[in-house]
Amino acid sequence: MAKGKNQHVVTHSDGWAVRGEGNGKVTMVTATQREAIQIARQIAQKQQSELLIHGKNGQIRERDSFGNDPFPPKG
Repeated sequence: MAKGKNQHVVTHSDGWAVRGEGNGKVTMVTATQREAIQIARQIAQKQQSELLIHGKNGQIRERDSFGNDPFPPKG
């Protein structure tokens, strides 16, 4: 199965948004970050990609991977 686009939860003028990596437009806008995270998590799980949650300052504060990660990790 091909790996999908990583999903980002980012601030938006109307609240919070879910954006696929590299997309110019957002996938969905929600009132709360919690709602955006739930939606982005479902998409990332379905696409076996990564979820990246950004804080209000724009920096990544949390990430969760749903892909085929090697275990145990290298290094």
